[in-house]
Amino acid sequence: MAKAVAVPTIPNRGSMSEFIGAFDVPSKVTDFVYHCRFSHCWNGIATRHSDTMDCKFLVDGKGVVLGLAHPGFVIFRERTGRNLTDREASYIGAEYLRERLEQEDEHSLYDVSADDVLRIIEKLAIH
Repeated sequence: MAKAVAVPTIPNRGSMSEFIGAFDVPSKVTDFVYHCRFSHCWNGIATRHSDTMDCKFLVDGKGVVLGLAHPGFVIFRERTGRNLTDREASYIGAEYLRERLEQEDEHSLYDVSADDVLRIIEKLAIH
């Protein structure tokens, strides 16, 4: 019988809005500093009819949604044998948002490709 191997994960404790603390993003283009706060994640397939996990942030009080392409989650599961947690998805969304805001690329909705999801997973060393 094969022995189960424990895979370390980030525990999902506390309310979803507390997954990530408030953070600031200074623009690399101007002296402007964006104030960001994570709100929550939900399945975009049901609400927007998109193949995404959606993460909502408040940027200077305005709602911003990042649609993380679900195929990136599937590839991660195939590579690692486990699913990404909601907490890990929020980290991926936060990092993508930080990258965009640093470049003054401010939108109310970002579609984050599967390639970008996987790139950020590697950058954050999520295993």
